[in-house]
Amino acid sequence: MAESVSNNTGKKLIRIDVSSDTVCPWCFVGKRNLDKAIAASKDRFDFEINWHPFFLNPSAPKEGVNKLDFYREKFGSRAEGILARMTEIFKGLGLEYNMSGLTGNTLDSHRLINFAGQQGLDKQHKLAEELFLGYFTQAKYVGDREFLLECAQKVGVEGAAKFLEDPNNGVKEVNEELEKYSAHITGVPFYVINGKQKLSGGQPPEVFQKAFEVSAK
Repeated sequence: MAESVSNNTGKKLIRIDVSSDTVCPWCFVGKRNLDKAIAASKDRFDFEINWHPFFLNPSAPKEGVNKLDFYREKFGSRAEGILARMTEIFKGLGLEYNMSGLTGNTLDSHRLINFAGQQGLDKQHKLAEELFLGYFTQAKYVGDREFLLECAQKVGVEGAAKFLEDPNNGVKEVNEELEKYSAHITGVPFYVINGKQKLSGGQPPEVFQKAFEVSAK
């Protein structure tokens, strides 16, 4: 059973289910804002965060395609404006938005996130950060085995190499999570707080904080 990121402190527990894809920029923005909201609220609440898979492009090739070309093909004349906006948003978070490298199939990253969660939700949350950081700011590819193992090692996920070696490992679990948490939604990020408060998109920290207050009542 996965460990909780909370302690037996007598504080109210806030459980957060996050549906996300590892190539979704708003999911990274949302995570950074969620982290800020948690940091500002941890004197009052304990938190348990569980990451669930979503596929923005289920048929994306495993070998990866040029990220910039993909965006231009997908968004056409709107692409440059979207990229400029994301660059500004990332700059506001102290990050440099990097459009170099490849994008593609995210199944392996979701398999690894699920595997990390079995070793502790704190590890899972840290792994999500490393995957986002590498993909969006360092031109790393989430389908690259070496990058996935590098992230796993950074956050202390054990047995990742052996787990990822078999392409069937974790697929059943990912599909079950998709069905349970993401079948009813059309976009990410999507958050369910204590099973009742629902938020979508890269919300600012204060929106998360208000949701914590409401869901704790």
